[in-house]
Amino acid sequence: MNWLKLLNPNRLGQSTNSNQSSARSFFEQDYDRIIFSHPFRRLQDKTQVVPLPEEDFVHTRLTHSLEVSSVGRSLGKKVGESIVDKYPELKESGYSAFDFGAIVAAASLAHDIGNPPFGHSGEDAISAFFKNSSLGKWIQSQVSVEEWADLINFEGNAQGFRLFNRPDNQGIKLTYSTLAAFSKYPRTAHLFEKDDSRKSQKKYGFFQTEKQYFEELANELGLIRLSNEMSWVRHPLTFLVEAADDICYHVIDLEDGCRLGWVSYEQARDLLANVLGDSYLPEKLEKTKGKNEKIAYLRALCINKLINECAEVFMENEEDILTGKFDSALMSKVPSKRVLSNIIEVSIQKIYRSHLVLETEVVGHRVLEGLLEEFLGAAIAQKGVEESSKKDLTVFRLLPETYQELITDTASLYEISLLCIDYISGMTDRYAINLYRKLKGISLPGMK
Repeated sequence: MNWLKLLNPNRLGQSTNSNQSSARSFFEQDYDRIIFSHPFRRLQDKTQVVPLPEEDFVHTRLTHSLEVSSVGRSLGKKVGESIVDKYPELKESGYSAFDFGAIVAAASLAHDIGNPPFGHSGEDAISAFFKNSSLGKWIQSQVSVEEWADLINFEGNAQGFRLFNRPDNQGIKLTYSTLAAFSKYPRTAHLFEKDDSRKSQKKYGFFQTEKQYFEELANELGLIRLSNEMSWVRHPLTFLVEAADDICYHVIDLEDGCRLGWVSYEQARDLLANVLGDSYLPEKLEKTKGKNEKIAYLRALCINKLINECAEVFMENEEDILTGKFDSALMSKVPSKRVLSNIIEVSIQKIYRSHLVLETEVVGHRVLEGLLEEFLGAAIAQKGVEESSKKDLTVFRLLPETYQELITDTASLYEISLLCIDYISGMTDRYAINLYRKLKGISLPGMK
C-alpha cells in the first residue's frame, strides 16, 4: 500500500470529486456530514457504559464519540507530520498533516454510529433473537450461510458501514479514505480461513448487502486482500481510530466510575498516576481543588501521554503496517500497557459489572428481542409468508413509511430482517423502552 493512493477524496460511485471548497477539504466535509446526520444525533440518548443516572453526568455514546474524535484528530495530525516528512511526494501532491487529522477525526466521530441501544448488550440481544427465537430459527432455513452469519453475529461496525452506504442516506456518503479508516474489521462475517492472530479479524465490518461497496473502496485505495475471500488488511489510519477509542475508554470510563463513587478517588488517582510515571507531580495536583477536578486534570495528562506513545508505536511499525505485516492494537504495544491492563481489571470489577450496568443489559435484551419479535413478525406477515392478522398490519404501519416501502419492495427475508434491524438499532434507549412498553400493553400512548 502507498500513502498517495490511501489518501483518496473520492466517494463511492464517483470517479472524481469536484465539490471541494477553499474553506473545507473533502475529509473535513466528511466530519460535517457525520455531525449533522440523524444517526449521529441519536447517540445522545444511547448508553456508553453507564446508563444515564440522576446523581451525576456520565458519558453517552455522543459525548464519547466527540472525545474520541478529538483524540483521533491529535493522533492523526501527529502521525501525519511524520509521514509527510518521510514521503515528500505527499506534500508535492497537496497533502498535509491536517488531512491525516481530518480523516482520523471523522472516522473516530463515526466509530459508534451503528451501535444499537443499550451498549454492547444491544448487539448481543439482536444476535440472540435470531439464534434462539422460533422466528429466527425459521429464518435460518430461508437464507444463505453467509447471510445467517450476519444475523446471528450482529455487529455495530457493520451496521455503521451500512448506514453510510444505504441508498436513502446519500447525504452522508463519505470519502473512500474516511470509510476505510472507519472500518476496523475489513471482512465479512463468514470466513472459511479466519486468522485469529490478526486484530482486524476479531469481528467483521460489513454485511453481505454492502460487500460490493467495500470491495470497491478496497480496490480504489489499494488495500491488500488477504485471501480469495472477502477479507483485507486495514487502512493504516484505522489503527489510529482504534487507538483513540482505546485511549478514551481506558481513561474516561475510570473517570466516570470515580464520579459515581464506584471507584475510590485514591484508587483512580493512583492508577492514572502510574500511567504518567515520572510525569506525575503530586504537589501540582494538590493545587487543584475538588476530587472530580483532580481526576479530570490527571485524565487530560494521561490522554496526552498515550497519544504520544501510540504515535511513536505507529511510526515504528509504519512500514510493516503498509505491507500488512503489523496487525495489532497500538495500545497493546505502548510502554503503559501494563498499567492500562490494571485499569481495565478495575473497570471490569467495579464499573462494567456494577448492578446498574448489569440491570441495563437485562433490560436491553428483553426490550430489543421483544421489538424484533413484533416488527419482524409483522413485516414477514405482510409478505404473505405467514397468515397476517389485524395486529400484524397495525404493527407494520407503526414503521416509518420509508421502511414500509423498502420491505414491500423486497422478497428477501434476509433484507427484510436487516431493514427491521436498521429501524430498531437506530432507536435511542429511551424510545426503545417506551415503544416496547406500549407494544406489550404495559403503558398507553401519552402515559409516562
